[in-house]
Amino acid sequence: MAASHLLSQPPSFPKYLKYPSPSFTPKPICSFKPTCKRLTLSALLSQDSPKTTLKPQTFQHCFTKSEDGYLYCEGLKVQEVMDTVERRPFYLYSKPQITRNLVAYMEALEGLNSIIGYAIKANNNLKILGHLRKLGCGAVLVSGNELRLALRAGFDPTKCIFNGNGKLLEDLVLAAQEGVFVNIDSEFDLDNIVSAARIAGKKVNVLLRINPDVDPQVHAYVATGNKNSKFGIRNEKLQWFLDAVKAHPDELKLVGAHCHLGSTITKVDIFRDAAVLMVNYIDQIRAQGFEIDYLNIGGGLGIDYYHTGAVLPTPRDLIDTVRELVLSRNLNLIIEPGRSLIANTCCLVNRVTGVKTNGAKNFIVIDGSMAELIRPSLYGAYQHIELISPSPPDAVVSTFDVVGPVCESADFLGKDRDLPTPTTGAGLVVHDAGAYCMSMASTYNLKMRPPEYWIEADGSVAKIRHGETFEDHVRYFEGLQ
Repeated sequence: MAASHLLSQPPSFPKYLKYPSPSFTPKPICSFKPTCKRLTLSALLSQDSPKTTLKPQTFQHCFTKSEDGYLYCEGLKVQEVMDTVERRPFYLYSKPQITRNLVAYMEALEGLNSIIGYAIKANNNLKILGHLRKLGCGAVLVSGNELRLALRAGFDPTKCIFNGNGKLLEDLVLAAQEGVFVNIDSEFDLDNIVSAARIAGKKVNVLLRINPDVDPQVHAYVATGNKNSKFGIRNEKLQWFLDAVKAHPDELKLVGAHCHLGSTITKVDIFRDAAVLMVNYIDQIRAQGFEIDYLNIGGGLGIDYYHTGAVLPTPRDLIDTVRELVLSRNLNLIIEPGRSLIANTCCLVNRVTGVKTNGAKNFIVIDGSMAELIRPSLYGAYQHIELISPSPPDAVVSTFDVVGPVCESADFLGKDRDLPTPTTGAGLVVHDAGAYCMSMASTYNLKMRPPEYWIEADGSVAKIRHGETFEDHVRYFEGLQ
């Protein structure tokens, strides 16, 4: 199983991270006595990087296939959850796993002044946001509605960072009013931030998002730090922006520099390369009289979507790579994890509708689809798939494409997967679905967005988002002429 970024042992929480009581008290669906296994990772991620050696780690993972053939989440059979909740695809999370992932970052950051800004775009479930906020997380925002949701969830605005290459004036006004950090991404972005500061009557704390032209070696769609990206300012324009900030002392206070390389990054040396460039820029900026206190190094740690046991960088590997650079400049570090906090905490749980063969292709057709989980269709992304219960002894193992009912040939959750031939109604999960899955779900083919549940620390299951209904859809047309 994946997620090598977890703690090597279940964490002993510091007092300020004592596991909080939920803000709601849903009726438990079922309970269990935790019996999680520990798995050992042994393979090195990269043999071609002499700078960083990652050691094999032992970690506790929330989704485990037991010897009895059943898939468990925090010791509870996923089959039991599926049999209990409403009959439709649903997302199932582990609340303790979310906590463990965040604590891994908090422990890695000990000794540094820092802000962990959870990237809300990865998963915008309000209950999950509230949980992360209670544990001390800040938030990274890329739209006005994400800012409004962060405020609704109770995040401290001074621990929130507003990113984006096309921020709207009305949203920037709200950010200025609330005291949120704002990244300057372009010339017109700077003009809009100045206007927002004047409308709000408040000076805005800004960071310059510098495009460092560092190749993160990831899919082109999730690379954000190369010179042809739509994000950030090029270093040759740095002086123009410094002069522009100087020209608006009543509206702008430059407090930091920011870069973001991309997502699914599996080599921490890439972060160090960027940090070296960034602290040199900070030296240049400070030399012109600016009091720069923050380095925002972005986020982007990948996870083991393939479940091959690869040893991937941990939060500590990432932080240790940039620690001395941050300390040498007496900087506060901002880190923006999204995927690595939430992806491995969740599965999309589906039912098998049937099995068919066309030509040389075998298909498992499920009730879930690209509407609920689009990453494989959009990016060609791989997410591990398995059945949640033991197969009959005579089940034939074949190679299948796992597809949904949406009327698109692009509607697949996985291709060329070796699986036992399932029976109709069997449960099937798509792993590591916590990030960029539900937040990108749609109602295409009028497949309504699914409900979400999580397993609490005490083993109970609670609904944390209602599934959308047909009635929700038609309500948008009420009262129209």
